[in-house]
Amino acid sequence: MTTQTYLSRVSLRSDVPAAALRELLLPIGEDQRVASAHRLIWTLFADSPDRARDFLWREGRPGEFYVLSEREPHDRHDLFSVDPPQIFAPSLRTGDHLSFVLRVNATISRSRGPGIRGKPCDIVMDAIHNTPRASRAEVRKCLLNQVAIKWMSERGAKCGFALPEQANDENADPMHLGPLQVLGYRTMRMDRRNGKQKLSVGVLDLQGELEVRDPTLFITSVKDGFGRAKAFGCGLMLIKRA
Repeated sequence: MTTQTYLSRVSLRSDVPAAALRELLLPIGEDQRVASAHRLIWTLFADSPDRARDFLWREGRPGEFYVLSEREPHDRHDLFSVDPPQIFAPSLRTGDHLSFVLRVNATISRSRGPGIRGKPCDIVMDAIHNTPRASRAEVRKCLLNQVAIKWMSERGAKCGFALPEQANDENADPMHLGPLQVLGYRTMRMDRRNGKQKLSVGVLDLQGELEVRDPTLFITSVKDGFGRAKAFGCGLMLIKRA
């Protein structure tokens, strides 16, 4: 039996009681807001204490979220306005061009020796690892597009899509890469449940165009999500016809 997948838009209600609790539910600080949103989105799908996460989400505007899920969201606490969920089943063919937006925690694991895989590292921090701290901010700006292009191209080869040739040209003017743009990069610092050192998550905001090479594989990859930190609003690629 084929499992349906749903794309939904949900918004924190602006009426009572959610409005009165808005600052508690969604704090002003961005990292705190993401952590709170993570818990809020869970309420739409947590129908049992042992339920595993089977959805992706990302924030649009503060208080507005897009959710891709195997089940329809169910607001048990009257906190959200939920638009009618749409079945996610795009009809794609090889060669189709799509525009996309993607918020992603892109990582790389460096080998620590034969058969030993290192811990995942944010691709931007990995690229500037050997740069003196005083120069990192400037170097990071120059490298953002290069590392994003490389990572997305590698994902495309495994996930049924390709970036346009202009975006793949690492020698092109980094300010005019056309079909791929890095809209922003930041590091989220999230509290851990065990009270240990905060978890640091590098987040890239990307938008651009891609070409579908394997429609079935690509749709499966979109449903699975890209990168890590999917519980914290990363990994959901929103697509539309270019």
